[in-house]
Amino acid sequence: MFRFREYTLDAMRGTLRAADGEIELRPKCFEVLRYLVENANRLVTKQELIKAIWPDVVVTDDSLTQCVSEVRHALRDEEQAIIKTVPRRGYRFASPVSTSDSETVLVSALEGTRRPEGNYDLSLRPELPQPTRPSIAVLPFINLSDDPQQDCFGDGIAEDIITELSRFSELMVIARNSTFQFKGKTTDVRQIGRELGVGYVLEGSVRKDGKRIRLTAQLIDAATGAHRWAERYDRDLNSVFAIQDEVTRTIVTILALI
Repeated sequence: MFRFREYTLDAMRGTLRAADGEIELRPKCFEVLRYLVENANRLVTKQELIKAIWPDVVVTDDSLTQCVSEVRHALRDEEQAIIKTVPRRGYRFASPVSTSDSETVLVSALEGTRRPEGNYDLSLRPELPQPTRPSIAVLPFINLSDDPQQDCFGDGIAEDIITELSRFSELMVIARNSTFQFKGKTTDVRQIGRELGVGYVLEGSVRKDGKRIRLTAQLIDAATGAHRWAERYDRDLNSVFAIQDEVTRTIVTILALI
């Protein structure tokens, strides 16, 4: 358990608290803060942070920058007095940090609460969070062209994106045979999420017009049906592979922050 300024970071329970209550952070953002706090007053390079937080995933500096930005916002550190940026190198946690003794940390982790008289109630022990991988299902891309023979083109785009996403071990990607059962059906995304057991669904459409292609993609939260990301691409037909790579990189970046 670490304390700095008016904040308390409980590494074992995965919580960050201020005087007025608990502060919500995405899991990866919390891990970035925890790592910086544990290495306070020394330069932590971007490469070191990325390797520590995303050990088996290839991510860009954008993922790390976004996490640091969210942490600073949570700490009201707009002046960068707590987390300092070392240009072109990394970050340094500049605020003094104190730690609790191991007995206090153990009691906090096991009991979750302490009665005023000093007795501990094991029935109040909280459930520790279980690690899970972000999960996604990629649906066949809808053919909006007049030619029904172009259906296979949209299927091919979805298959290629599934293949690329499957390369990242931190993602659980549903296989093609499972997702393509929904082709041509108007099924609620939330139902798809329940049937496939995923947190996110990627759906889209594609239209070919001569040597031009228009592709749309939407990443949807399968629990709420809310859009997390959407984009439209108008490119030359020979750029379709670049579009697929761009969609894949964007999805991985978004899911890496969850």
